[in-house]
Amino acid sequence: MNYSNMLEKMYLSRFFEEKLQKEFSKGNLYGTTHLSIGQEASHVGLCAALEKGDWFVPTHRCHGFNIATGSDMKAMFSEMLGSRLGLCKGLGGSMHMTDVENYNLGSSAVVGSGVPLAGGCAFALKRQNKDNIAVAIFGDGASSRGSIHEMMNLASVWDLPLLFFMENNHYGMSASSDRMIATSTIHMRAEGYRVGHEKVDGNDVNAVFEAVKRARKTILEEKRPYFIEVETYRLCGHSKSDKLLYRTREEEKEWEKKDPISLYVNYLVSNSILSVGECDAIKNKAYKDVEKAWDEAWAEKDDVLSLEEAEALVMPESVSVPFHKGKDTHTGSYRTAVREALFEIMEKDERVTLIGEDIGVYGGCFGVTGDLYKSFPERIIETPVSEEAFSGLAVGASMLGERPIVEIMYADFMTLVSDAVINHGAKSYFMSGGQLKCPFIIRTAMGGGTGHGAQHTACPEAMFLNVPGIKVCAPSTPWSAKALLKAAAKEECPVIFFEHKALYSNEGEIGGEDDILPLGKALIDERGRNVLIIGYSRGLYEAKKALGEESVTFLDLCTLKPLDEEAIKEWAGRIGKILIVENVPLQSSVAESIIRIIQESGIKATIKIVSALEMPLAFSRKLENATLPNRDRIRKAFDNLMEENDDR
Repeated sequence: MNYSNMLEKMYLSRFFEEKLQKEFSKGNLYGTTHLSIGQEASHVGLCAALEKGDWFVPTHRCHGFNIATGSDMKAMFSEMLGSRLGLCKGLGGSMHMTDVENYNLGSSAVVGSGVPLAGGCAFALKRQNKDNIAVAIFGDGASSRGSIHEMMNLASVWDLPLLFFMENNHYGMSASSDRMIATSTIHMRAEGYRVGHEKVDGNDVNAVFEAVKRARKTILEEKRPYFIEVETYRLCGHSKSDKLLYRTREEEKEWEKKDPISLYVNYLVSNSILSVGECDAIKNKAYKDVEKAWDEAWAEKDDVLSLEEAEALVMPESVSVPFHKGKDTHTGSYRTAVREALFEIMEKDERVTLIGEDIGVYGGCFGVTGDLYKSFPERIIETPVSEEAFSGLAVGASMLGERPIVEIMYADFMTLVSDAVINHGAKSYFMSGGQLKCPFIIRTAMGGGTGHGAQHTACPEAMFLNVPGIKVCAPSTPWSAKALLKAAAKEECPVIFFEHKALYSNEGEIGGEDDILPLGKALIDERGRNVLIIGYSRGLYEAKKALGEESVTFLDLCTLKPLDEEAIKEWAGRIGKILIVENVPLQSSVAESIIRIIQESGIKATIKIVSALEMPLAFSRKLENATLPNRDRIRKAFDNLMEENDDR
């Protein structure tokens, strides 16, 4: 134990945050911040007990953890000032201070949702046979979130090397924990998940250090997760705007007597470890180091990324994948095509795991995974019913070099995984200033026409179209399903892969191992030029069934984000009558994006759209069919389009 170093880190954290308070009050800082003055022993004790290669995921109250693990304070101040010299190039700010060099995966500003990411780190460390642990850091307020309980269960079931490190500072923002938490002690909740647990005085840095050392040893020896509740107190408000109206001055004074820095100095001096003069020297040096870091950051505060540079950090550059369609084809179903793609992807890349519910012996809800478990028994991984946990785990694992493919049984359940996908997978590369890539795929079965009722028939692809940082696919044929999924597996960003359940049994051409369809490339099926039919997934399939004998050209989008704008413009320019078919209601849909592309290109065209009606899908077969873009509606729109004059 390096006593002087631990004291120095505690002082650095205290002075760093006091400096932030001062500069915010002077109007020199923008945005918000969440300070942890009074919790320094928790941060320093934890980080001092970790070993190189142990990853951790902090909360939005993260500065102390960064300093405790050696993040550069000038870079931290620069981040607060929005400078390109910041830890994350000024793109993350106070609540998103990623520092991969120091094994800091980046703080999560969504309370509790960083815990599944830490679970993903533990999953990756276990798969990579690393003698390390991951640490999920969260507070008492977050301890009631479902994602944390899901992750405790999953970590226990999978024996993950994960430390749950809960800082109980007695307040979740303004709500006291004794009003919001049903149990008398929070760490006892771990008992229900067969997770070892203990409570420690979080204002005693030695106690925290020793507890984490013991926990780390237990995790690695017993190959089981562990839970530590660290009792502490923030001597400041929740954020810079907090006026502390919810607690008494008497309570604050009682906790000020337990100031962790004062307690540690008294311990060091009374045990003749350091003298008063040595402690004062450490304190003075820490103060000067913080002031120096601020002055240097302030001098360069105007060195900010350009808009173009920031845009380049939305997602990693795509790997160039050339389109290839060979002659080595065979006939099979859409379901078989997806399974073949999964087999070939997993056969070539040991980093790929398939994660989801009932994907083993059962073969998947729709029989897609089939008997893949026989070929990859260690990499077809069945999960509890806990979508938030295993989707977040996939994101965290991908950050450490794994390439998970997650199966979500029904696309309706994408609402459950949207936090992991939107707030982490899609944003982490940007928020970290390019430090973190998230190459994972989420496959899910969407759509109606199967009588599953309103909560199992959604086509939620439009939900994700305005989320920067992800790509969205929705193939319509067996060939495109296999070729597109294989291309998705080469991407360095998150990909959502929508498979329409009503297409699974459709037979068609399936390509060989070398066939591949790059994301963002549409397919053309030219049968005539009376009308251009634009669609994807089941909508295009239904259009082909309704109009396959007509003199038309079908433009199969295949990828919805990014759209193949060049193909849309090229064929809209050639054919002035356009029919767009999609399985979602019109507002904010793919069809509206297509119309924008055509109009902005100055192309004059007559356009009709067949979308789903603005209502959930009914169970009744007749009502369900009427709601969807059925063949009768498509035929009627086509006939109306043919009757209109081409004004071009």
